[in-house]
This record gives sequence, C-alpha cells and structure tokens, in this order.
Amino acid sequence: MDNLQLESFLRIQTSADKLSAFLTFSRMSDEFECNGDELEGFLRSKGIVYGLRREVLNQIGTNPLAYCREQTLIAQGEAPLPGKDGYVKLAYDMNKNNQAPTELEDGKVDFKEVVQLKNVKRGQLIAERYEPTPGPFGKTVTGEDIPPKIGKHVRFKVGKNVVLNDEQTAMYSAIDGLIALTEKEKINVFPVYEVNGDVDYSVGNIDFVGTVVIRGNVLSGFRIKASGDIRVIGGVEGAEIESEGSVEITGGILGGNKGFVKAGRNVRSSFIQEGNVIAGEEVLVSQSIMHSHVRAGKNVICSGAKGLIVGGLVQAGDMVSARTIGNSMSTATTIEVGVNPEYRTELQDLRTKLKQYMDNLDKTDKALAILDQLAAAGQLTPEKLALRIKLTTSKRQTLLENDQTKTRILEIERTLENTDRSKIDVSNIVFGGTKLVIGRYTKFVKDSSQRVSFRYSEGDIVLVPYSN
Repeated sequence: MDNLQLESFLRIQTSADKLSAFLTFSRMSDEFECNGDELEGFLRSKGIVYGLRREVLNQIGTNPLAYCREQTLIAQGEAPLPGKDGYVKLAYDMNKNNQAPTELEDGKVDFKEVVQLKNVKRGQLIAERYEPTPGPFGKTVTGEDIPPKIGKHVRFKVGKNVVLNDEQTAMYSAIDGLIALTEKEKINVFPVYEVNGDVDYSVGNIDFVGTVVIRGNVLSGFRIKASGDIRVIGGVEGAEIESEGSVEITGGILGGNKGFVKAGRNVRSSFIQEGNVIAGEEVLVSQSIMHSHVRAGKNVICSGAKGLIVGGLVQAGDMVSARTIGNSMSTATTIEVGVNPEYRTELQDLRTKLKQYMDNLDKTDKALAILDQLAAAGQLTPEKLALRIKLTTSKRQTLLENDQTKTRILEIERTLENTDRSKIDVSNIVFGGTKLVIGRYTKFVKDSSQRVSFRYSEGDIVLVPYSN
C-alpha cells in the first residue's frame, strides 16, 4: 500500500511535548494491507523520524486487527536528562574521623595527640563553589533537538568570619581558626579555645563564640557552650554541653542521668550511658547506647563491633541502626522513628493544651448559661454584666487558640503518616521486650529476631530481611 492509500486508514498524532507519536485506525477493511517498511515510510512522510518502534510497526503490518481499536505508541523521543547540580567543596573533609590515640610505652593512652585540628590561616581558601552542568540534549519524534536541562544552582551558605571573592566561587577565611559547619550547612571559621586538661573547678564553665577543644574530661555539673564545634578528647560526665555545630566525644558519655549533650548538627561519641543527647541531624556511636534518652532529627547509628542499644528511649526522624537492640533479660527498650523527635514532644504538649482548653470552655459555658438565665429574669447586676462580657471575650479567645492547636496537631499527625523512608535496622539481633514505634504505629517485639529491618507498610510495622 502506498502513502496515499494508508492515509485513508491511519491517523497519526503527537503528544504536546512531541516526545511521543501515536497511531490510530480511522477505519478498517479487508483492503488494508501493509508491512513494517511501508508503515515506516508513511510515518516519515508525516515527519515522524526519530525513536520509531520498528517491532510494533512490523506487528501492526502482520496483525492489524489487534491494533485497529486502540491508540498505539509507535515512536518515542528522548526527554533531556537533568544536568549535574552545582555543589560546594570544602578544603577539608569534615566527616573524616580523627586518628586513634597514641599508646605510650607504659600502656597509657596519650589523648593530647588525638585531635589533628583542621586549622586554617587568615586568607586561606576554605571552600569552592562549582556551577551546575547541562545534561545531554533530548530529541523529539520529529527529529528536533530539545535544549538540555541545567542542574540546580547552589549558593554558599555564609557563616561567621568568612569572605567570598567577587565571582562568588571561592570562600576564604577572615581569621586564623577552625572550620565548623553549623545548622543549615552554614560554613564558619571560629577562633579556638583549648583546655589542656579537665574541665573542673580550676577551669570553670565555658561560654565561647567559637570552637572549644577539651584535651581531658568534662566533670559533672560543669557547662560548655559554643557557637562552633565542641571536641572532648576525654569523657563527659553529668555536664551540660551545647554546640551550634557538632559535638565529638572521644572518651564517651557517662551522664548518670544528669546534664545533656546538645548539637545543632551531629553528636559523635564512643558510647552513651545514662545520658541525655539531642542532635539536629545525626547521633553516631561506635560502641553502645545504654539506659539513655537519645534524640536525632535524622538518624541514630550505633555501629562498631558492639553496636548495642539497651534500655531507655532512642528517637530519630528517619532511621535507627544498631547491631543489637535490647538484651536477653528483656530490659525495656524503646525505639521511635518516622517523625522529628521535637514534633513528638510538641504533639504531647499540644494534646495536654487541648484538654485544658476543652475543660476551660466547659467551665465558661456553664458560667455563661447561669448568667444568661439571670439576664432573662432581669437580675443581671453591673458586676455580673461585666463578668458576662469578660467570659464571652475569653471564650472567643479560647476557641481561636483551640482551632490553632487542632490545626497544628493535624499538621504533625500528617508528618506521622509520612513514614515511607523510616526504618529500624538490626544487623545482629533484636530481643523480646523491645518497643518499636514508626510514625503513629507501635509494635512490641515478643520473640527475638536476627538480621531484620522494621518498616511501615499498609497500616502496620513489618519485618524484612536486613541488607546493608
């Protein structure tokens, strides 16, 4: 069949973006006869030249009746792929762990040698910004090039004591100090305050607008606050440690249920025992978390040879990962993921508030009902009238606050539903007696399980085999 004859049987349509072409039969009769090559020639005469599906064309030629009642995709173009996003590269790898402490001849450990500080000098290049790159061109079914997509632009997140060049492609340090990342990936250079020993009565509390390095222990009852990072080469007892950046504790946290360790970004520690730890992003522990309350905006990862979480409460926005959770004595251990821990606390507070509002409204309504009866009987004294006005205003305010509280509760409950990426990974064993919460769903582990991952699926918490 030639193109003119095919024209009476076939109609060709392209999608609005010209990335797809479809064939439909406008009529069908015994006269229709063609092969794949003739169909291809017909399509080319209609300007469809790229991404032709030759197998489909051959099948239409062989068995047209199978295709005469439906629209068939006969050519597929290529959409332009997104390019590589722009990015910022720091002069130092901020995630690289420090070296292990040096062991002296008598078996003691010299912690003074542990922290190799990422010191920078004034005027030193500390970060570079790279532009996004375009992806490959796309192509329409009519053979036209589709311009490539550019990746996302990225800007420097400028913190303290840094300067940019005119092109905004390089960042330099304005002072001698230490690079520190704070909340929302801001890059700062902070001056360094070092203590060559323990934080005790000879040193006192520290509140510093920079990075603090303690080459010893922080004893119970003391407080360290820093705008940058806090690094403790020894251990932390029941002290208060608060950083806008990250906190790193080489010797571990032995809190005795006193004090806290709080970081805008990450907390790294060898172990946490009877501690209270809060991190905006991640809590990374190399040995164990025991009888502690640990909260992380994103993940809690307890890896290493021991990798144990037992007792207490561990909460994370996205994931908790450990080798072992709980113990053979069924010590009560609770793991919660699927919502930022701050939201869980806020939700409890809001529900308490809502109950108070309802109680107050109930009391106000009862008082107003009595005053309305007095008004109806003409027995409303000026004092009672003033009270009635006051209670009506108070009721209006309480109703408004009530509505706002309910709206916020709904917002948080919606985040509790969004638990697709939340999980609890156990690479060794989870013991009975463990309570698991994902979003708004709870599961009590009765029998021990090995190498499992707990996820949310269709209104329940399910077990799937653990895979790294």
